[in-house]
Amino acid sequence: MKSLIFYLLLFGLSIPILSCEQKEKEVATVKEEKTILTHEKPEYFQLRPEVEKAYGYTHAVKIGNDIKISGAVSMDDEGNPTAVGDLGQQMKNCYADLEKILNHYGCTFDDVVVENVFTTDMPLFLENASYRNTIYTTHFPTGSWLGVKELALPEIMIEIELEVYKTD
Repeated sequence: MKSLIFYLLLFGLSIPILSCEQKEKEVATVKEEKTILTHEKPEYFQLRPEVEKAYGYTHAVKIGNDIKISGAVSMDDEGNPTAVGDLGQQMKNCYADLEKILNHYGCTFDDVVVENVFTTDMPLFLENASYRNTIYTTHFPTGSWLGVKELALPEIMIEIELEVYKTD
């Protein structure tokens, strides 16, 4: 009987030890994955190189499976605001530029995980927000809608930035 109790105690104590070893392996695997990601070289993409150089930014950067896309605004290839005074059209122009960037990386709006919208006129944005239903047809990303005092140029009424996760 004492032997049986001894073996039961021994067996019972070994389970937490194995569990701890398993957790240590899981933590090591996560650390290894993070290390791999931090060693990947960033891939930069400029939609309008001259404009981006003049303002000092890059429109998108991809590291591993993550893509960060700077805020898109309604502008032409020379950096001049377009659709001045028309927030709805400015929004459409932003999404058109964002789609070009997503296409460059082989992505669609289905790959977007975060969308942040900055607008100088929140009530007008809310009147036009249903347009997003034509952009996000599968699911909506997380994100924030922020009313701001001003954007880079006085004519700009909306800016949309994205974070994307590209699956292999």
